Amino acid sequence: MGEEEQGPRRKQAGPDDAVQISMQRVKVYRLTDDGKWDDQGTGHVTIDYIEGSREIALTVVDEEDSDTLLLHHITSDDIYRKQEETIISWRDPEKALELALSFQEAAGCSYIWESVCTIQRNLQFNVLDVQEAAPPAAFESLEASRNPPFHGR
Repeated sequence: MGEEEQGPRRKQAGPDDAVQISMQRVKVYRLTDDGKWDDQGTGHVTIDYIEGSREIALTVVDEEDSDTLLLHHITSDDIYRKQEETIISWRDPEKALELALSFQEAAGCSYIWESVCTIQRNLQFNVLDVQEAAPPAAFESLEASRNPPFHGR
């Protein structure tokens, strides 16, 4: 049986495919004071831990000179918006800037959008988990006043 008779063969996914999925080509835009979107450059966006930190960030590296075009700490706050199929925008609270990523491909936008949403859910869960594990000090003192220590006879 020849190869034409078997149909097209699918290439096995390898490490290079993971890099292609995680590095999406984008244009970075910043909203100017006069309400116009200013093109900050074209590069590849990744989501990863900031070196030497436990914070996760969106990073866009310029496709020509590898300079960092954008480094944004992903927050659990509801600041991100997906517009149409290829744009993610937000107001960066740290820098007081309106920013947007315009993706070359809708699939890349969806991948980054879903990644950001997953990270946000994890951040929110961790915050809730910490709050539940450590009741406020006022609550502890109230409970102590209601339940004096038990002294055995």
